[in-house]
Amino acid sequence: MRSWAVFDSPVQNALHTLKYRRNVGIGEAIARQMADFVQSLDWDVDMLVPVPLGKSRLKERGYNQVGLVARPLAYEVGLQYSPQALWKTRDTRSQVGLSISQRKENVINAYQASPAVVNRKSILLMDDVATTGSTIQSCATALISAGARDVYSITIARALSHHDMSRV
Repeated sequence: MRSWAVFDSPVQNALHTLKYRRNVGIGEAIARQMADFVQSLDWDVDMLVPVPLGKSRLKERGYNQVGLVARPLAYEVGLQYSPQALWKTRDTRSQVGLSISQRKENVINAYQASPAVVNRKSILLMDDVATTGSTIQSCATALISAGARDVYSITIARALSHHDMSRV
C-alpha cells in the first residue's frame, strides 16, 4: 500500500470538499496530480478498483468520492476502471472516531468481489484516506478470495498522528 500525500492541508481540505460539499470537479484535478506518482510505482496491475460505499451512504451522498478520482486516474495511467468488481455486503459505521480494533471489527467481511471480474487479475485497489488500513485489508481479502492474483493499494492520503509528522 502506498499513499500519494499526507492527510493534511491542502489535500485534507480538497478531500473534504469532494466528500462533503459535492465539489465533484476536484476528483479529476487530484487524479491528474496523482498519475505520475502511480506510474512511478511500476506495479504490474490489470485494473483499478475503487473501495465501494454501502448502499445507504451512496444513496445519501449520491456518488462515491473515491470513484470520482479513480475513474480519471485509471484513464490517465491506462488501466481498466472496474467499480463493479467489488461491493459492500452490508452497511457499516463511519470509521471516523473508531479505535483500531473497532475499525477492524467494523469492516470485517463487509466486502465481496466478483470472481468473473477479478479472477487471475492483478488489482490496484483505491481508497481516499488510509488510517489503520482496516478497510483496505477487508477489501483485499475479498478480492483474493474471489481469485485475484495480486492486490496493490493506493490511497490519496495517509492520516498520520501528529507526533509522526516530523518523520515525513
